[in-house]
Amino acid sequence: MSPIIPPPSEVVKLDLSSGSVHTVLVDGQPHVVLKPAVEDLGLSYPAQYRKLQTRTWASVAQTATQMPGDDQARAHTTVPVRTFLMLLATVNENRVAESARPTLVAFQNETADAIEAYWTQGGAINDRASDEQLDALQQQIEERRIRRALGLVQLIAAMDDTVDPRWKKSRQLHHYAEATGEIASIAPEDRALLVESYLKDHDLSPAERRSVRSSFGRRIALAYEIEHGEKPKDSFGLVDGRERQVKSYTEADRPLFDKIWAEFYAGRYPAQQQLGGAA
Repeated sequence: MSPIIPPPSEVVKLDLSSGSVHTVLVDGQPHVVLKPAVEDLGLSYPAQYRKLQTRTWASVAQTATQMPGDDQARAHTTVPVRTFLMLLATVNENRVAESARPTLVAFQNETADAIEAYWTQGGAINDRASDEQLDALQQQIEERRIRRALGLVQLIAAMDDTVDPRWKKSRQLHHYAEATGEIASIAPEDRALLVESYLKDHDLSPAERRSVRSSFGRRIALAYEIEHGEKPKDSFGLVDGRERQVKSYTEADRPLFDKIWAEFYAGRYPAQQQLGGAA
């Protein structure tokens, strides 16, 4: 049996005020690719690697990465940010070549902030970035947004027939409009109506929605089947902040929602009944 080889980790190059550092995620934690970072300082990589091997605070890994300019993935030594900063702290700036001292200082002062910002906040911006650099960064963000939106259009198109075609059409229109910067033109009868959003419209608290959601959803599904002669199809929607598979309804089904609410729930939530305005 052939061994399972994990895919190479994505290498992200972060530019500092002087020099740069290559980072990857290892088990969900940002790591620094050690050799290029050490060599940028004019230090001996073998000597620094041996130093790490003797330190109890050091954690060293071999990670499959494809470095910029390389045509294939190779094993590279990577270390967590904490280990890299501890290593930098042991480097005497007076023993580093004068030309490399600004890089060492930049690494010591900026590495942790830049890496944390990129991997936890989605990006890192140098305070000294020029207008041209900021414009280029904005262009990259816009291109990624467009690629993501078009990718979602294709992903939804590939979903099987168990997913409601009305939901697929409305979400594709939404994401295509997102990519082109236009406003999606979706007919009211094709706009998604979720149990979760309906309960939110009636001002139920998160705890109240959780207690009502299941029974309300079952009653809606049964009423839909009685009225249409078929079970509602599946779609996807945000529930408790997460994308989940849910039953598919549209604004055309709102009278059915209002009927179930009025019959079974309005008396339990009179204030919400008034706020929601359900019939």
